[in-house]
Amino acid sequence: MNDGEDHDWPVLESVTEYETGWYTGGYDLVEQPDGSTKRYYWAELPPAAVVVAVAEGSLLFVEQYRPTIRETHLELPAGIVESGESFTTAAARELREETGFVPDSTALLQEFWTCTGVLRHRRGIVFAEGLTPADRDLDGNEFLTPRPVPVEEALDVARRQPTNDATVEGVLLAREEGLL
Repeated sequence: MNDGEDHDWPVLESVTEYETGWYTGGYDLVEQPDGSTKRYYWAELPPAAVVVAVAEGSLLFVEQYRPTIRETHLELPAGIVESGESFTTAAARELREETGFVPDSTALLQEFWTCTGVLRHRRGIVFAEGLTPADRDLDGNEFLTPRPVPVEEALDVARRQPTNDATVEGVLLAREEGLL
């Protein structure tokens, strides 16, 4: 068997067990290549944009408490891509809403699936620059504070605990592209 080969694993049953308005969860009963069956559980979330925004030698982070894991994180601005939006449009909107800056330009660095063992969730990492101050417009469940970090310290800050995948990925991708 070629590990890189695409496989047709028949889905015998697909069950949605709950819908929260934020995400949907359930399982697929799948026939595996050896003929056995197994339930593969999943949660489906809308796509999200993560913003790597640079202004005056600093990378913009936001500090916010994450109730799910009960920790306060210093992380990149991010948010859901709304219907009809591209990753870059969503990134510009989220950047303004969360930090109060509007970018002159945005560029999609990478789009990918995340946590593929359990999530149906696409993420886009977007680079933004040429920032102009604007009014913030936080969602009702957003309690966060913008925190600029000098670019030369950004990777160390992104890797410092507590951290999350989106922040580390975004900083590493931008650095690899020579943008930081």
